[in-house]
Amino acid sequence: MTEVPVRVKRLPHGGGLDLPTYETDGAAGMDVVSAETVTIAPGSRHAVATGFAMAIPAGYEIQVRPRSGLALKHGISVPNTPGTIDSDYRGEVKVLLINHGDAPFAIERGDRVAQLVIAPVTRASFVEVEELGDTARGTGGFGSTGV
Repeated sequence: MTEVPVRVKRLPHGGGLDLPTYETDGAAGMDVVSAETVTIAPGSRHAVATGFAMAIPAGYEIQVRPRSGLALKHGISVPNTPGTIDSDYRGEVKVLLINHGDAPFAIERGDRVAQLVIAPVTRASFVEVEELGDTARGTGGFGSTGV
């Protein structure tokens, strides 16, 4: 398993909180905790403060993903899943959460709210052409291959 060093700066309101951590040896995502206490109403969104900023190495991104337990039990998710934190961003990491549930969802300071996954970035180089090659699928999309 490859480890990629990510420099983290704790912000003043992040004092005493856990930095992102892997909860098990096989975990792909690091749990990230809230640096604030907030309640998200049904149908509402909130950018949850984490109390830290990071310097992600060039050639990597960090993806923000929902926690499966919060999604199943409360309908809490990340609306732009996965969210991307680019390597040149230096501001506070915030977790954009949405409440798809039918009840207000309370978050306490220190609660685990999402997972962070580091991933390599591959950049595309677009080449304009006159024609694209044929495939069996062709232009079929949006459910064209069946249910």
